[in-house]
Amino acid sequence: MRIGIPKEIKNHEYRVGMLPGYVQVFVTEGHEVFVETGAGLGIGLTDEAYEQAGAKILGSAEEIWAISQMIIKVKEPTPEEYPFFKEGLVLFTFLHLAAEPKLTHALCTSGVSSVAYETIQLSDGSLPLLRPMSEASGRLAPQVGAHYLEKNSGAKGILLGGVTGVRQGHVVILGAGVVGKNAAKIALGLGAQVTILDVNLRQLAAMHDIFGSACQTLVSHPNHLAELLPHTDLLISGVLIAGAKSPTVVSKEMIELMQPGSVVIDVAIDQGGSIETIHPTTHENPIFHVSDVIHYGVTNIPGCVPKTTSYALASVTFPYAQQIANHGLETSMSHDPALAKGLNTYKGYVTHREVASAVSQDYRDFKFTAKHGPNMDNPF
Repeated sequence: MRIGIPKEIKNHEYRVGMLPGYVQVFVTEGHEVFVETGAGLGIGLTDEAYEQAGAKILGSAEEIWAISQMIIKVKEPTPEEYPFFKEGLVLFTFLHLAAEPKLTHALCTSGVSSVAYETIQLSDGSLPLLRPMSEASGRLAPQVGAHYLEKNSGAKGILLGGVTGVRQGHVVILGAGVVGKNAAKIALGLGAQVTILDVNLRQLAAMHDIFGSACQTLVSHPNHLAELLPHTDLLISGVLIAGAKSPTVVSKEMIELMQPGSVVIDVAIDQGGSIETIHPTTHENPIFHVSDVIHYGVTNIPGCVPKTTSYALASVTFPYAQQIANHGLETSMSHDPALAKGLNTYKGYVTHREVASAVSQDYRDFKFTAKHGPNMDNPF
Protein backbone atom coordinates (compact mmCIF):
# COMPACT_ATOMS: atom_id res chain seq x y z
CA MET A 1 0.00 0.00 0.00
CA ARG A 2 1.09 3.57 -0.66
CA ILE A 3 0.88 5.49 2.63
CA GLY A 4 1.04 9.27 2.88
CA ILE A 5 2.00 11.46 5.83
CA PRO A 6 1.13 15.10 5.05
CA LYS A 7 2.22 18.07 7.13
CA GLU A 8 -0.48 19.28 9.52
CA ILE A 9 -1.78 22.74 8.58
CA LYS A 10 -4.32 23.42 11.34
CA ASN A 11 -3.48 26.56 13.35
CA HIS A 12 -0.44 25.93 15.56
CA GLU A 13 -0.63 22.17 15.00
CA TYR A 14 2.88 20.77 15.33
CA ARG A 15 2.13 17.07 15.71
CA VAL A 16 2.89 14.53 12.99
CA GLY A 17 0.82 11.51 11.97
CA MET A 18 3.55 8.88 12.04
CA LEU A 19 7.09 8.53 13.39
CA PRO A 20 10.20 7.21 11.57
CA GLY A 21 10.35 4.01 13.62
CA TYR A 22 6.87 3.01 12.48
CA VAL A 23 7.62 4.14 8.92
CA GLN A 24 10.50 1.67 8.92
CA VAL A 25 8.13 -1.14 9.88
CA PHE A 26 5.77 -0.22 7.04
CA VAL A 27 8.65 -0.24 4.56
CA THR A 28 9.99 -3.56 5.87
CA GLU A 29 6.53 -5.04 5.32
CA GLY A 30 6.58 -3.98 1.68
CA HIS A 31 4.64 -0.71 1.76
CA GLU A 32 5.69 2.62 0.27
CA VAL A 33 5.60 5.61 2.61
CA PHE A 34 5.54 9.19 1.36
CA VAL A 35 6.18 12.07 3.77
CA GLU A 36 5.62 15.72 2.99
CA THR A 37 8.77 17.75 3.50
CA GLY A 38 8.87 19.34 6.95
CA ALA A 39 6.07 17.16 8.34
CA GLY A 40 8.07 16.22 11.43
CA LEU A 41 9.90 19.47 12.11
CA GLY A 42 7.39 20.51 14.78
CA ILE A 43 8.74 17.75 17.02
CA GLY A 44 12.34 17.94 15.84
CA LEU A 45 12.21 15.17 13.21
CA THR A 46 14.00 16.03 9.97
CA ASP A 47 13.24 14.80 6.48
CA GLU A 48 16.52 12.87 6.71
CA ALA A 49 15.19 10.89 9.67
CA TYR A 50 12.24 9.76 7.58
CA GLU A 51 14.45 9.03 4.57
CA GLN A 52 16.70 6.86 6.71
CA ALA A 53 13.60 4.93 7.76
CA GLY A 54 12.82 4.27 4.10
CA ALA A 55 10.28 6.99 3.34
CA LYS A 56 10.25 9.10 0.21
CA ILE A 57 10.04 12.85 0.77
CA LEU A 58 7.68 14.83 -1.45
CA GLY A 59 7.53 18.59 -1.73
CA SER A 60 3.82 19.32 -1.44
CA ALA A 61 0.61 18.15 0.16
CA GLU A 62 -0.98 17.79 -3.27
CA GLU A 63 1.66 15.23 -4.27
CA ILE A 64 1.21 13.31 -1.03
CA TRP A 65 -2.57 13.05 -1.37
CA ALA A 66 -2.40 12.24 -5.09
CA ILE A 67 -0.03 9.29 -4.79
CA SER A 68 -1.34 7.75 -1.56
CA GLN A 69 -3.89 5.01 -1.01
CA MET A 70 -4.03 5.75 2.73
CA ILE A 71 -3.44 9.11 4.40
CA ILE A 72 -2.44 9.12 8.07
CA LYS A 73 -2.94 12.45 9.83
CA VAL A 74 -3.47 13.88 13.30
CA LYS A 75 -6.29 16.41 12.88
CA GLU A 76 -9.26 16.62 10.56
CA PRO A 77 -8.59 17.96 7.05
CA THR A 78 -9.06 21.69 6.58
CA PRO A 79 -11.04 23.13 3.63
CA GLU A 80 -7.76 23.66 1.75
CA GLU A 81 -7.34 19.87 1.71
CA TYR A 82 -10.85 18.97 0.52
CA PRO A 83 -9.86 19.22 -3.19
CA PHE A 84 -7.35 16.40 -2.57
CA PHE A 85 -10.09 13.91 -1.64
CA LYS A 86 -10.60 11.06 -4.11
CA GLU A 87 -12.68 7.92 -4.40
CA GLY A 88 -11.22 4.87 -2.71
CA LEU A 89 -8.79 6.80 -0.51
CA VAL A 90 -8.55 5.65 3.11
CA LEU A 91 -8.26 8.58 5.52
CA PHE A 92 -7.08 7.66 9.02
CA THR A 93 -7.14 10.58 11.48
CA PHE A 94 -9.14 12.44 14.12
CA LEU A 95 -12.28 13.67 12.37
CA HIS A 96 -14.94 14.80 14.92
CA LEU A 97 -17.51 14.85 12.12
CA ALA A 98 -20.46 15.52 14.43
CA ALA A 99 -19.25 19.12 14.54
CA GLU A 100 -18.08 19.21 10.91
CA PRO A 101 -21.03 18.88 8.47
CA LYS A 102 -19.10 20.46 5.57
CA LEU A 103 -16.23 18.02 6.00
CA THR A 104 -18.67 15.13 6.25
CA HIS A 105 -20.33 16.19 3.00
CA ALA A 106 -16.95 16.53 1.27
CA LEU A 107 -15.88 13.05 2.38
CA CYS A 108 -19.14 11.50 1.20
CA THR A 109 -19.32 13.24 -2.17
CA SER A 110 -15.70 12.28 -2.94
CA GLY A 111 -16.07 8.64 -1.89
CA VAL A 112 -13.34 8.73 0.75
CA SER A 113 -13.34 5.88 3.28
CA SER A 114 -12.67 7.71 6.54
CA VAL A 115 -11.71 6.03 9.80
CA ALA A 116 -11.86 8.31 12.84
CA TYR A 117 -9.48 7.76 15.72
CA GLU A 118 -12.07 9.00 18.20
CA THR A 119 -14.74 6.40 17.36
CA ILE A 120 -12.59 3.25 17.38
CA GLN A 121 -14.13 1.59 20.41
CA LEU A 122 -13.32 -1.56 22.37
CA SER A 123 -15.97 -3.94 23.68
CA ASP A 124 -15.75 -2.34 27.14
CA GLY A 125 -16.73 1.02 25.65
CA SER A 126 -13.26 2.58 25.94
CA LEU A 127 -11.74 4.67 23.14
CA PRO A 128 -8.09 3.54 22.88
CA LEU A 129 -6.95 6.08 20.28
CA LEU A 130 -8.67 9.02 21.93
CA ARG A 131 -7.44 8.12 25.40
CA PRO A 132 -3.86 9.51 25.23
CA MET A 133 -5.10 12.81 23.82
CA SER A 134 -7.82 12.97 26.48
CA GLU A 135 -5.15 12.38 29.12
CA ALA A 136 -3.05 15.19 27.68
CA SER A 137 -5.99 17.59 27.34
CA GLY A 138 -7.17 16.80 30.85
CA ARG A 139 -3.73 17.47 32.29
CA LEU A 140 -3.29 20.65 30.28
CA ALA A 141 -6.69 22.15 31.17
CA PRO A 142 -5.86 23.15 34.80
CA GLN A 143 -2.46 24.40 33.65
CA VAL A 144 -4.09 26.55 30.96
CA GLY A 145 -6.82 27.65 33.34
CA ALA A 146 -4.29 28.65 35.98
CA HIS A 147 -2.59 30.90 33.43
CA TYR A 148 -5.81 32.60 32.30
CA LEU A 149 -6.88 33.20 35.89
CA GLU A 150 -3.97 35.62 36.19
CA LYS A 151 -4.91 39.30 36.23
CA ASN A 152 -2.93 40.14 33.11
CA SER A 153 -5.32 37.87 31.20
CA GLY A 154 -8.24 39.98 32.37
CA ALA A 155 -9.27 37.45 34.99
CA LYS A 156 -9.78 37.45 38.77
CA GLY A 157 -6.12 37.20 39.63
CA ILE A 158 -6.56 33.92 41.49
CA LEU A 159 -3.75 31.51 42.36
CA LEU A 160 -5.35 28.07 42.23
CA GLY A 161 -3.29 26.74 45.11
CA GLY A 162 -3.77 29.83 47.25
CA VAL A 163 -1.19 30.73 49.88
CA THR A 164 -1.06 30.49 53.65
CA GLY A 165 -4.12 32.15 55.14
CA VAL A 166 -5.90 32.60 51.78
CA ARG A 167 -8.43 30.24 50.24
CA GLN A 168 -7.41 28.14 47.27
CA GLY A 169 -9.13 28.40 43.91
CA HIS A 170 -12.14 26.21 43.16
CA VAL A 171 -12.05 23.99 40.06
CA VAL A 172 -15.29 22.36 38.91
CA ILE A 173 -14.95 19.49 36.43
CA LEU A 174 -17.84 18.16 34.35
CA GLY A 175 -17.40 14.50 33.45
CA ALA A 176 -15.55 11.83 35.40
CA GLY A 177 -14.01 10.13 32.39
CA VAL A 178 -10.40 10.21 31.19
CA VAL A 179 -10.37 14.01 30.81
CA GLY A 180 -11.98 14.57 34.19
CA LYS A 181 -9.71 12.19 36.06
CA ASN A 182 -6.56 13.72 34.61
CA ALA A 183 -7.80 17.28 35.11
CA ALA A 184 -8.51 16.44 38.75
CA LYS A 185 -5.01 15.02 39.23
CA ILE A 186 -3.35 18.22 38.05
CA ALA A 187 -5.79 20.58 39.75
CA LEU A 188 -5.29 18.80 43.06
CA GLY A 189 -1.55 18.84 42.48
CA LEU A 190 -1.74 22.60 42.07
CA GLY A 191 -3.48 22.78 45.44
CA ALA A 192 -6.95 23.69 44.20
CA GLN A 193 -10.29 22.73 45.70
CA VAL A 194 -11.83 20.29 43.21
CA THR A 195 -15.40 19.15 42.56
CA ILE A 196 -16.26 16.56 39.89
CA LEU A 197 -19.77 16.07 38.52
CA ASP A 198 -21.07 13.21 36.40
CA VAL A 199 -24.37 11.44 35.74
CA ASN A 200 -22.65 8.05 36.03
CA LEU A 201 -22.44 6.90 39.65
CA ARG A 202 -19.88 4.22 38.82
CA GLN A 203 -17.58 6.85 37.37
CA LEU A 204 -18.03 9.04 40.43
CA ALA A 205 -17.31 6.07 42.69
CA ALA A 206 -14.09 5.46 40.77
CA MET A 207 -13.08 9.09 41.32
CA HIS A 208 -13.84 8.75 45.03
CA ASP A 209 -11.69 5.61 45.19
CA ILE A 210 -8.79 7.42 43.52
CA PHE A 211 -8.93 10.78 45.27
CA GLY A 212 -10.84 10.08 48.47
CA SER A 213 -11.90 13.12 50.44
CA ALA A 214 -9.44 15.35 48.55
CA CYS A 215 -12.03 15.71 45.82
CA GLN A 216 -15.79 16.24 46.15
CA THR A 217 -18.01 14.18 43.83
CA LEU A 218 -21.56 15.17 42.91
CA VAL A 219 -24.25 13.85 40.61
CA SER A 220 -24.46 16.22 37.66
CA HIS A 221 -27.70 18.18 37.88
CA PRO A 222 -28.62 21.79 36.98
CA ASN A 223 -29.37 22.54 40.63
CA HIS A 224 -25.92 21.42 41.73
CA LEU A 225 -24.32 23.49 39.00
CA ALA A 226 -26.37 26.54 39.95
CA GLU A 227 -25.08 26.22 43.52
CA LEU A 228 -21.45 25.72 42.48
CA LEU A 229 -20.93 28.20 39.64
CA PRO A 230 -21.08 31.45 41.66
CA HIS A 231 -18.07 30.13 43.61
CA THR A 232 -16.23 28.47 40.70
CA ASP A 233 -12.97 29.99 39.53
CA LEU A 234 -12.25 27.46 36.77
CA LEU A 235 -14.87 25.32 35.01
CA ILE A 236 -13.53 22.42 32.91
CA SER A 237 -15.89 20.37 30.77
CA GLY A 238 -14.89 16.95 29.49
CA VAL A 239 -18.36 15.70 28.57
CA LEU A 240 -18.17 13.33 25.59
CA ILE A 241 -20.41 10.82 23.82
CA ALA A 242 -18.43 8.78 21.28
CA GLY A 243 -19.03 10.10 17.78
CA ALA A 244 -21.96 12.29 18.81
CA LYS A 245 -22.23 16.03 19.22
CA SER A 246 -21.61 16.94 22.83
CA PRO A 247 -24.82 17.63 24.77
CA THR A 248 -25.29 21.13 26.16
CA VAL A 249 -24.78 20.86 29.92
CA VAL A 250 -24.08 24.47 30.84
CA SER A 251 -26.49 27.13 29.60
CA LYS A 252 -25.85 30.83 29.01
CA GLU A 253 -27.88 31.58 32.13
CA MET A 254 -25.57 29.33 34.15
CA ILE A 255 -22.49 31.11 32.81
CA GLU A 256 -24.01 34.39 33.98
CA LEU A 257 -23.95 33.01 37.52
CA MET A 258 -20.14 32.95 37.46
CA GLN A 259 -18.13 35.84 38.81
CA PRO A 260 -16.44 38.19 36.33
CA GLY A 261 -12.93 36.98 35.53
CA SER A 262 -13.74 33.30 35.97
CA VAL A 263 -12.47 30.87 33.32
CA VAL A 264 -14.26 28.21 31.28
CA ILE A 265 -12.47 25.48 29.28
CA ASP A 266 -14.40 23.04 27.10
CA VAL A 267 -12.12 20.11 26.23
CA ALA A 268 -14.81 18.54 24.02
CA ILE A 269 -15.15 21.64 21.83
CA ASP A 270 -14.03 19.64 18.77
CA GLN A 271 -17.23 17.61 19.24
CA GLY A 272 -19.30 20.78 19.43
CA GLY A 273 -18.80 21.59 23.10
CA SER A 274 -21.10 21.14 26.10
CA ILE A 275 -21.20 24.81 27.12
CA GLU A 276 -23.77 26.93 25.29
CA THR A 277 -21.59 30.04 25.14
CA ILE A 278 -18.45 28.33 23.82
CA HIS A 279 -17.21 28.30 20.24
CA PRO A 280 -14.01 26.96 18.65
CA THR A 281 -10.84 29.02 18.97
CA THR A 282 -7.20 28.54 18.04
CA HIS A 283 -3.87 28.56 19.86
CA GLU A 284 -3.23 31.88 18.12
CA ASN A 285 -6.43 33.47 19.50
CA PRO A 286 -7.45 31.10 22.29
CA ILE A 287 -9.90 33.09 24.41
CA PHE A 288 -12.95 35.32 24.25
CA HIS A 289 -15.33 36.77 26.83
CA VAL A 290 -19.02 36.17 27.43
CA SER A 291 -20.68 37.85 30.43
CA ASP A 292 -17.15 38.82 31.58
CA VAL A 293 -16.23 35.13 31.82
CA ILE A 294 -13.13 34.00 29.91
CA HIS A 295 -13.86 31.17 27.46
CA TYR A 296 -11.09 28.91 26.11
CA GLY A 297 -12.23 26.83 23.13
CA VAL A 298 -9.05 25.61 21.43
CA THR A 299 -9.89 22.54 19.36
CA ASN A 300 -6.41 21.00 19.35
CA ILE A 301 -5.27 21.50 22.92
CA PRO A 302 -2.62 18.71 22.82
CA GLY A 303 -1.01 20.40 19.81
CA CYS A 304 0.88 22.72 22.16
CA VAL A 305 2.88 19.77 23.52
CA PRO A 306 3.46 18.02 20.18
CA LYS A 307 6.48 15.92 21.07
CA THR A 308 4.75 14.20 23.96
CA THR A 309 1.46 13.80 22.13
CA SER A 310 2.86 12.71 18.73
CA TYR A 311 4.71 9.84 20.38
CA ALA A 312 1.69 8.94 22.51
CA LEU A 313 -0.67 9.03 19.54
CA ALA A 314 1.51 7.09 17.11
CA SER A 315 1.96 4.28 19.62
CA VAL A 316 -1.78 3.58 19.61
CA THR A 317 -2.64 4.40 15.99
CA PHE A 318 0.11 2.36 14.36
CA PRO A 319 -1.28 -1.14 15.07
CA TYR A 320 -4.59 -0.19 13.43
CA ALA A 321 -2.88 1.50 10.48
CA GLN A 322 -0.71 -1.59 10.11
CA GLN A 323 -3.81 -3.80 9.94
CA ILE A 324 -5.32 -1.67 7.19
CA ALA A 325 -2.06 -1.53 5.24
CA ASN A 326 -1.40 -5.27 5.47
CA HIS A 327 -4.90 -6.62 4.96
CA GLY A 328 -6.93 -3.83 3.35
CA LEU A 329 -9.72 -1.80 4.88
CA GLU A 330 -12.61 -4.22 4.35
CA THR A 331 -10.81 -7.31 5.63
CA SER A 332 -9.50 -5.40 8.63
CA MET A 333 -13.01 -4.22 9.44
CA SER A 334 -14.35 -7.76 9.20
CA HIS A 335 -11.83 -9.08 11.70
CA ASP A 336 -11.69 -6.19 14.18
CA PRO A 337 -15.02 -4.91 15.59
CA ALA A 338 -13.25 -2.04 17.37
CA LEU A 339 -11.76 -0.80 14.12
CA ALA A 340 -15.10 -1.25 12.35
CA LYS A 341 -16.64 1.24 14.79
CA GLY A 342 -14.08 3.77 13.59
CA LEU A 343 -15.50 3.81 10.07
CA ASN A 344 -17.31 7.14 9.59
CA THR A 345 -17.79 7.38 5.81
CA TYR A 346 -17.69 4.71 3.09
CA LYS A 347 -18.82 4.65 -0.56
CA GLY A 348 -20.58 8.00 -0.21
CA TYR A 349 -22.47 7.28 3.01
CA VAL A 350 -22.09 8.15 6.68
CA THR A 351 -21.49 4.86 8.47
CA HIS A 352 -21.56 6.00 12.09
CA ARG A 353 -25.07 6.41 13.49
CA GLU A 354 -24.30 9.27 15.91
CA VAL A 355 -22.42 11.22 13.25
CA ALA A 356 -25.26 10.82 10.77
CA SER A 357 -27.75 12.09 13.31
CA ALA A 358 -25.59 15.09 14.23
CA VAL A 359 -25.01 16.22 10.63
CA SER A 360 -28.49 15.24 9.34
CA GLN A 361 -27.22 12.87 6.67
CA ASP A 362 -28.38 9.39 5.69
CA TYR A 363 -26.89 6.56 7.72
CA ARG A 364 -25.85 3.24 6.19
CA ASP A 365 -24.51 0.23 8.05
CA PHE A 366 -21.95 -1.74 6.04
CA LYS A 367 -21.44 -5.29 7.27
CA PHE A 368 -17.97 -6.54 6.39
CA THR A 369 -17.30 -10.26 6.02
CA ALA A 370 -13.97 -11.88 5.25
CA LYS A 371 -15.45 -14.06 2.49
CA HIS A 372 -17.90 -11.78 0.78
CA GLY A 373 -16.60 -8.26 1.34
CA PRO A 374 -18.86 -5.37 2.36
CA ASN A 375 -22.63 -5.75 2.36
CA MET A 376 -24.87 -2.75 2.88
CA ASP A 377 -27.79 -2.93 5.23
CA ASN A 378 -30.03 0.13 5.51
CA PRO A 379 -31.74 -0.16 8.92
CA PHE A 380 -34.27 2.49 7.91
